[in-house]
Amino acid sequence: MTSETLLATAHDMNQGMLDRLETLVSYESPPGSSPHLHACADLLTGWFDRALGRPGRRVVVDGVPHLLWAADQQRVLMLGHYDTVWPAGTTQDRPFAVAGDLATGPGVCDMKAGIVQMLSALSLLPDASHVGVLLTGDEESGSVTSRELIERQARRSGAVLVCEPATAEGHVKVARKGGSVYRLVAGGRAAHAGAEPHRGVNATVEVAHQVLTLLGLGAPDIGGTSVTPTLLSGGTTTNTVPEQASVAIDVRAWTGAELERVDEAIRGLTPRLPEAALRVEGGINRYPMEAALARPLLDLVRQVARDLGVPPPDGAHAAGASDGNFTAALGVPTIDGLGAVGGGSHARDEYVDLRRMPERTALLAGLAERLTGAALLR
Repeated sequence: MTSETLLATAHDMNQGMLDRLETLVSYESPPGSSPHLHACADLLTGWFDRALGRPGRRVVVDGVPHLLWAADQQRVLMLGHYDTVWPAGTTQDRPFAVAGDLATGPGVCDMKAGIVQMLSALSLLPDASHVGVLLTGDEESGSVTSRELIERQARRSGAVLVCEPATAEGHVKVARKGGSVYRLVAGGRAAHAGAEPHRGVNATVEVAHQVLTLLGLGAPDIGGTSVTPTLLSGGTTTNTVPEQASVAIDVRAWTGAELERVDEAIRGLTPRLPEAALRVEGGINRYPMEAALARPLLDLVRQVARDLGVPPPDGAHAAGASDGNFTAALGVPTIDGLGAVGGGSHARDEYVDLRRMPERTALLAGLAERLTGAALLR
């Protein structure tokens, strides 16, 4: 199949991709909802079994189903997730819709359109026997149950192609910030807030002091390191000095050294109020995906794009993390953002540019061909 034929064939698949996308969005897959996730997994299992010509395996960890089609001599791992951030019932208020060249709906960009493109790209390969596929069910909630599986499959692979969304301009992602998640818990002493507040140790006040300290740990002007206090909790009743309070902390950085600097600082926090106590939960979740591992793959992506006659994408740096952080941290060549072109991920205005789906499908197929030697392009 020539490059021109490959792209034309992908365009011929456009209506089928749109139909599949509508179906997949209608199968809601909210984080942690086992019945919804299993139902969506059933749908995907049938689709990918047929496209790959081999049965997949459902790996269930703590009730969360992950879908794996491992390959012998796995040269490429296509990686993605089918869970979304949206609660069950969202499609009733905001169903899949098409307006002009844009499709909208919960999870349409992150990353159900990427899954549809992955499926279509696999069907274009004359030989997918060296391509593994892993679709996880908990990426949006931190990949707690899937991380070991992701890393095990990455170690078996020559390269990892992450089908998370591209940028709105269509650029792939060669680097991602790493991230840490913490919960800082302050312990105090309860007392009557009106009659004897002096007898208490106010855990909420202690957390307030720590929030101001945490804000000083970021380095936005130097390396783009952010330390963001997020979810606050404290107290029991309005007339009681809070005995316990907590704050969640989101940390993002471009280098592992920065994550480790902030980690050490958070674990070294000391109480400001006499008799208060602090406890730190959590830690570094994902080390950064650094660009060096992706550069050779970016060169290959750009060459495939030129052969197809479509604009070669640039390599973007993304502040958000993905499961590609895990695979890159192992030293496995990884490139991200090979999924749909769109925007608004995690927002109500999430969208996909339908015009770009065929070319991105052809690009993914051509890249897999180059990495597996499937003799697709010539």
